[in-house]
Amino acid sequence: MDWDQRRVVRPQGARNTIWSECSERGRDSIVVRFPVTACQSCPVRPQCTRSARSGRQLMLRTRDIPEAVEHARTEQATDEWKQRYATRSGVEGTIHQTAAVTGIRRSRYIGLPKTRLAHVFTATALNLIRLDAWWSGKSTDQRSTSHLARLDLAA
Repeated sequence: MDWDQRRVVRPQGARNTIWSECSERGRDSIVVRFPVTACQSCPVRPQCTRSARSGRQLMLRTRDIPEAVEHARTEQATDEWKQRYATRSGVEGTIHQTAAVTGIRRSRYIGLPKTRLAHVFTATALNLIRLDAWWSGKSTDQRSTSHLARLDLAA
């Protein structure tokens, strides 16, 4: 894809004939169309498009979106990013455990003071669950076992 020349080349070698900027659902987008003649003779046409009369059409976001995604992907390959994400991974695990074990997503009480107290009790319960698991050597990460696996274990 060449953003400056407004050209897109498919793996089979066909080049776009139309590059049109538009607004889709309030977002700036780019419509790229390929010629019908190039698509009709293409051997991988069924994998590319279902249209019987027209050629392949792509809807792209503006240039800054793919560049930001590419930048984020290259940054995620660094060791520094992986170290920072390891901390977040622990936090995400705690949030998941809290939601799965205690049902914190829904409050049983009406009013902020009662809900706040429920959150304090939930945090205390979660700490006790983790302390018990640490003292007894059990893992708090309980994977669910499928019905078929339970039948196999019973046999």
